[in-house]
Amino acid sequence: MCGISGFYNHNINFEESRAAWLPVLGAMQEKLKRRGPDDNGIYVADSCCLAHTRLAIINPEHNRQPLTDSTGNYTIVYNGEVYNLEELKGLLNNMHSDSTFKVSSCADDSSNAKQSYHFSDTEILLQCFIKYGADFIKKVNGIFAIAIYDNVHKTLFLFRDQLGVKPLYYSVIRDGLYRDTIVFASEMKALFEFPGLKPVINRESFCEVFGLGPAKTYGKGVFANVSEVLPGQYLVVNRYGVKKTTYWRLMSAPHEDSYEETVEKTSYLVTDAIRRQMVSDVPICTFLSGGLDSSLVSAVCAEELRTRHEAGNNHNNTNDAGRLTTFSFDFTDNELYFSPNSFQPSMDRPFVDKMVSHIGSDHHYLTCTAKAQADLLYDSVISRDLPTMADVDSSLLYFCSVVKDTNKVVLTGECADEVFGGYPWFHREDMLETSARNDTFCWSPDLTPRADVLNKEFREWLHLDEYVRETYENSVREINILPEDNDTETSRRRIAYLNLRWFMQTLLDRMDRTSMYNGLEARVPFADRKLVEYVFNVPWSMKARGGVVKNLLREAAKPYLPNDILYRKKSPYPKTYNPQYEKLIGERLTEIVEDASSPLNFCINKTNVLKLIHDSGDYGKPWYGQLMAGPQMIAYLIQVNHWLQIYN
Repeated sequence: MCGISGFYNHNINFEESRAAWLPVLGAMQEKLKRRGPDDNGIYVADSCCLAHTRLAIINPEHNRQPLTDSTGNYTIVYNGEVYNLEELKGLLNNMHSDSTFKVSSCADDSSNAKQSYHFSDTEILLQCFIKYGADFIKKVNGIFAIAIYDNVHKTLFLFRDQLGVKPLYYSVIRDGLYRDTIVFASEMKALFEFPGLKPVINRESFCEVFGLGPAKTYGKGVFANVSEVLPGQYLVVNRYGVKKTTYWRLMSAPHEDSYEETVEKTSYLVTDAIRRQMVSDVPICTFLSGGLDSSLVSAVCAEELRTRHEAGNNHNNTNDAGRLTTFSFDFTDNELYFSPNSFQPSMDRPFVDKMVSHIGSDHHYLTCTAKAQADLLYDSVISRDLPTMADVDSSLLYFCSVVKDTNKVVLTGECADEVFGGYPWFHREDMLETSARNDTFCWSPDLTPRADVLNKEFREWLHLDEYVRETYENSVREINILPEDNDTETSRRRIAYLNLRWFMQTLLDRMDRTSMYNGLEARVPFADRKLVEYVFNVPWSMKARGGVVKNLLREAAKPYLPNDILYRKKSPYPKTYNPQYEKLIGERLTEIVEDASSPLNFCINKTNVLKLIHDSGDYGKPWYGQLMAGPQMIAYLIQVNHWLQIYN
């Protein structure tokens, strides 16, 4: 994929002082270079400047950006992939083979160079915009963050995909020399390269980090005066200000299909999403954990690649034998220390072995050491510009760094649990009751572990309980409940909506930043818009028929998976149980706490933090999701301290 950035101000003519703005664009590009190490380009007009860094996946020899149409009136920078390109082409019956585009590039400033090849996704998107206007985005099936500048009407458009797979942040400068400038970028770090735009945190920032983290409120950037374009939203920016338009939202609707029809349609939507997302002009691979979700993605990919190979239609995205490449993750010596618990009942390796044999993939077992996992906690913060899911992120950062040495595109099983109801809080009565009683997020029902590490004065200043409750209630008010929903179905719908809006977004952020930090494009077929729209309204009696968790997905996957994989009990992303890791992070947090200059000491209760470090590791009582327990709180505090340090 890529990184996009730029800025707009109708009162400033950037073209007149082009030489002064090239270093700013270059600095923004540099911050996003890891997202797109293959190429870069810039565009400077009177009211708008655009920058792009490229990871070459489709049409690697061409398809450079920024890209301008032949009239010179419209220019696009784009991060993402389009999965219904042929359908969009069909809408452009006036787009002839002699259409030309111009590329603006700081590597080659001869912007009149024609591109005489089959139309790329970038060109199709721009032509759809020109023909249909901003609402063309409703027709696009894909993952994307797009900026288009209309030089005729001096207007900037910013678009984000329906489920927020690709990030897009912005900030509006309210005063000073560059008042009314809007600055945007794929990652927040690039925003702060604009003159005078500095990272600032306030009480709300700390409430996000300590009350909601590693999640964050959608639409917020945690830093003061930083926002994000919401999933399913586009912004129109011109002399009159910023106008926000929601072009898609998740809606409740009656489900009228029979159970058999529902299984059949779900099977089609899942496999169609996987096959669509295999589009690539470079080899693809998958992450394979041996669980239901990644195994289904891998099985469909393997079958499709074999079919293409046998038909002599490889599209350059597989090796000569037509075999899928797969990767699985574990931790050094984990088999010596792993202890099953209710959240992580089994190790992955035996199930991975079965799937590799079943689909005949070219498989690679990757392992991460305790030291690498601890060391990458710091890079993990840099990758997201915020504290992350601690070692869950840092280990994935490591694994992506290895995968990218041989592959540029990976398909994952991420998001299936949010869509099909796989998490314990969907079906465990104790967790359902706790969530309903506390009227708060089911993946983080108890703020006590968070509050205990904070000092009394800081905690009282934050009002964490009040902030989290208000945030929760704001989200719940968005849900439209159907008159036919009873109390139980209403509760399920609420949990499903919050999971898609909140928990899934955290995992999508994790996947995007850990992969793109390494120049690896990760695709998530279960976050397909049509699939999510359909399954969201399927009643729980079908999703978990007979009390079988994710029954609907298991039924849809039957043609592709052996039974021991099909009915494996959920075991989430693996984490280390090696005491050496906990020892390492305990020592590092102790050093932070004992150093009076550490910014974390402004926030914490030193006695309680030292007690947390010295108590035995607790992996069975998560304070966020299923994976973040005692050791992850230690790692998270290390990340908070690093975040405060690097942003001064």
